[in-house]
Formats: sequence, structure tokens, C-alpha cells
Amino acid sequence: MKVAVVGATGMVGEVMLKVLEERNFPISELLLVASERSVGKKLTYKNKEYSIIGLADAVAARPDIAIFSAGGDTSLEWAPKFAEVGTTVIDNSSAWRMDPTKKLVVPEINANTLTADDKIIANPNCSTIQMVLALDPLHKKYQMKRVVVSTYQSVSGTGVKAVQQMENEAAGIEGEMAYPHPINRNALPHCDVFLENGYTKEEMKLAREPQKILDDRTFSVTATAVRIPTAGGHSESVNVEFHNDFDLAEVRQLLSETPGIVVQDNPATNTYPMPAFANGRDEVFVGRIRRDETQPNTLNMWIVADNLRKGAATNAVQIAEYLVEHGLVPRTVVN
Repeated sequence: MKVAVVGATGMVGEVMLKVLEERNFPISELLLVASERSVGKKLTYKNKEYSIIGLADAVAARPDIAIFSAGGDTSLEWAPKFAEVGTTVIDNSSAWRMDPTKKLVVPEINANTLTADDKIIANPNCSTIQMVLALDPLHKKYQMKRVVVSTYQSVSGTGVKAVQQMENEAAGIEGEMAYPHPINRNALPHCDVFLENGYTKEEMKLAREPQKILDDRTFSVTATAVRIPTAGGHSESVNVEFHNDFDLAEVRQLLSETPGIVVQDNPATNTYPMPAFANGRDEVFVGRIRRDETQPNTLNMWIVADNLRKGAATNAVQIAEYLVEHGLVPRTVVN
């Protein structure tokens, strides 16, 4: 496959290259793409050095697959240009997620909806991915009514500037601020921009994306998204009200049998998911599984995953793998 990684110099782009290498994705020609200011810089993939090229040159090269992690504006402008020359685009930004003509895909849940005609495929929000992976088997069994989620999100979700702010503050160094307040030894109930309804954009992604991925508008999601001073891994406290009652042992079994999920749930041994453990891993970890004793048919869970891997890069690569395995991407784009 001729593969382009757009946004190769960013945090997600770097992890994307790492995941492609780890999973030995079938690449015959690799195009590393970034903004004009990065053109000519060098990056290494599988011990081979590559020069960064610009977007126009990448389109002209007609890659089979282009994996984007370069921001919404770049994606809105350039993804259609790649699609026009026959490239299948997998986009990590929010640009196409709620477009009714585009698929929003978590491979373990809805990759089977993809066809060869899907030329721009949206990768969900990082917090959404880990939540829906755990909710999907439970929704099928007990039918969700309402989800209340509070997130505890890593600064890496904002980008390298935010990681630098946290490290600077911890070291007592004054530097550039990614956030309106200090993040070290703090918690900011402010992920992405505020909207007119008082929610942030991140919170509304969590509210809307699960309905599209699960292809079901009969349940509702309300969210509070919080940024905390961790370097990698998002955590979520999830409260789910079902229409039907459940058995806790069966809930744990359903989750344990779900591909991509690891259950860590033993209070007796202080076993529960933590971002320190999930960092660098592809699985979604679920624990603190217990009944909400204040109302019927309601469950509490704690869900943790590496936001740069399963929350972004790994999910995108899994989509690409599905496309290749099912013959949905031609091996050579014909001029």
C-alpha cells in the first residue's frame, strides 16, 4: 500500500508511525506529510529516513490511504482533494464526524458498515472511543436509557504545547500557556471551547458521537469534561441507566469477552484502571463496576485508555487494516 500520514510531525502523527510499525501495516511506499514549515525535515520509520513533503505533493502522489491528524481546517480543505484522486482518507479531526454522509467508526463496533465507496472515514473523539467500546455490549444486552459521564483527560489530548506547560509548571519555569490557567496540581473543567449552551465542544462530542456510532438515538448522554495533569491516558467515570436490569457477574463477563477490553476490577487487591498503567497500551480498561444504589437498573464504571493510541492512532490504523483485509481499498490507485 502507498500510505500517507498527514500531520506526521504532531503528537498523534508520531504515535501513528509507531503503531503502523508495531502492527507491521503493509506499506510499500510511505509519504510523511505536514505543513509547509515542516517540509524538508526528516523523520525515521523502520530505520529509514524520510523527508517531509507538503499536502499538494502528497495529493499528486495519489496514495491508497491517507491517515489525517492535522486539525479540522486542514482536513476540511484537503481530505476531499485526496478523495477526488481515489485515496481513502481516515481522519482524526472532528471535521467529518457528524457529517451524515460520512461513517464514524470504531472497528470493533461498526467497521462492517464500511464500503469501497467510503472515501472519507471519520475517527471518533478519543474519549468517545473508549466509552462506546465498553457501552456497546451492555447496550445490546440491557438497552441504555441515559449515560452520565465525567472525564479526567490527559494534557496530551491538547498537544505538545500543553504537555510543555505542565512540565514547565512542575519545574517552576515560566513559559507559553496552552490553557487559561495553570494545569500542574490543578483540574480544569474546560476541554475545547465553550459553546452557547454552556457545554464545551468536547462535552457535546461525547453527547452526540455515541448515538451515531451505535446507530441509535433512543439513549442520551450528558458529559462534563475535565483536564487533569497527567501526561498520557484519559479516564472516565460513567453512570449508565438501562431499560432492563442486569447482573454484575454477567456485566463483567460481557466486558471481558469484548475484543479490545480488559476488565481490572478487584477492590480487595486495589485493582482498577489507571492512566499510568494504560499509557502505551491499545486496550480499553474497565473497573470499579458496581450498581448505582440510588436508582434501579443503573451501573457505575471507571474506563481508562491511552488517548493517543486507541483514542486516536490505533483506532485509525485498525480502520485501515479492516479496509485492506476486506478489499475495500485498491492496492494501486489508477491515474
